[in-house]
Amino acid sequence: MARDPSMSLLEPALAEAASFVEGALDTLLPKPAGPESRLMEAMRYAALGGGKRLRGFLVLQAGRLFGVDRRGLARVAAAVECMHAYSLVHDDLPAMDDDDTRRGKPSTHKAFDEATAILAGDALLTLSFGLLASPEAHGDPFVRCELVARLAHVSGHAGMVGGQMMDIAFEGGAPGLPEITRLQRMKTAALITFCCEAGAIMGKASATMRNALVTYGQDLGLAFQIADDLLDAEGNADEMGKAARKDDARGKRTVVSVMGAERARAQASALSQQAIRHLDLFDEKADLLRAAAGFAIARRA
Repeated sequence: MARDPSMSLLEPALAEAASFVEGALDTLLPKPAGPESRLMEAMRYAALGGGKRLRGFLVLQAGRLFGVDRRGLARVAAAVECMHAYSLVHDDLPAMDDDDTRRGKPSTHKAFDEATAILAGDALLTLSFGLLASPEAHGDPFVRCELVARLAHVSGHAGMVGGQMMDIAFEGGAPGLPEITRLQRMKTAALITFCCEAGAIMGKASATMRNALVTYGQDLGLAFQIADDLLDAEGNADEMGKAARKDDARGKRTVVSVMGAERARAQASALSQQAIRHLDLFDEKADLLRAAAGFAIARRA
């Protein structure tokens, strides 16, 4: 099969964005100092040196559509990555998913201790809002307020944390596909959607353009989660950098376990194509976002 030429453009763009966001995080995360230095070390351990930074990439690319200043986008991308890192730190705790490894290294609670990991997650969560509220994120205070409000919505009880609670509640049960889809919209797709919407908020885009990016993000997020579930079911720990087949071990039902691998793979592909169609009103500046929809379901980690 011929290789999608857009992927050859996406890979260096992802690498450049990852390096750019990593540099922003390194600058914006607190440096260890004082008697609380262990907390700062744990924050940096959790947030730096891992992952493809897809969420940060989406922030940068969505903002690029509207000519948003890259320095402001760097802050918003860093805020999203801090929020994501906090969720992973808490997800890995023994009381939650109980994972000993993350991104090929010991989870934060293993590298430090559970109490420090909890506090590091708390600190990363609150730092994300501080980054959005700073004047360096955007010159318009109303834009900053909207960014804070939207991130609070997608990360709290109506989004990521609510989805995590559903995940726990459904464990060992038999939720149907509608319930599983709602869980995944909240737990995974909501934050990814914010990444796409943030650029439109910062660029003061029209309602039509903003809605296109929101629907793109929703479909991309669902496709991404199905791909994640396929990796958990079929991948290996060395490729993933974390334990595989954890969902089966914990009795979690996913789109993959309900539909089967092949139907789930087809569903992810359909969602990816649907996400791409939402970008029809944008020009070639959105090509990397289109390619990202393909990458989300083709990745191996």
